[in-house]
Amino acid sequence: MAATRGWATINGLRFPCALGRSGRRAAKREGDGATPIGAFKVRRVYYRPDRLLRPSTRLPVAPLRPDDGWCDAVGDRNYNRKVKHPYPASAERMWREDHLYDLVVVLDHNEKPRVQGLGSAVFMHVARPGYQPTAGCIAFQRQHLLRILKLLGPGSVVRTAP
Repeated sequence: MAATRGWATINGLRFPCALGRSGRRAAKREGDGATPIGAFKVRRVYYRPDRLLRPSTRLPVAPLRPDDGWCDAVGDRNYNRKVKHPYPASAERMWREDHLYDLVVVLDHNEKPRVQGLGSAVFMHVARPGYQPTAGCIAFQRQHLLRILKLLGPGSVVRTAP
């Protein structure tokens, strides 16, 4: 059985986290439920302005809007990019009721070059209660993620090991 929980070490501090329902994989594929193994730059932060204040971080930050989405449609020209709903192809909704995306940190997994089918929407976000598995992201308690953001800046890298 794949490990769906782990620990993240950031600037010497350790935080418990949830991983993908299929554990970690070096060969990430769209829809496989795995957290990709590798070193990923932290790109930007999105947050729900109706649920929390702008987070304190040195990373670029933008508020989410109700029509924000992230394209996960293999073959679409905007695959693994932020889009607006309604969107003609499959796209995850970023404005969620379950609080998971109240705070979202975009990682550069499958960004440059973007390869169709090698995984989209790999984020750091808020964990479900009990650190239930993710669809392939890394998830933390909200207060831990807010603390982590204070430690990150442009060029920061998140490493996921096997």
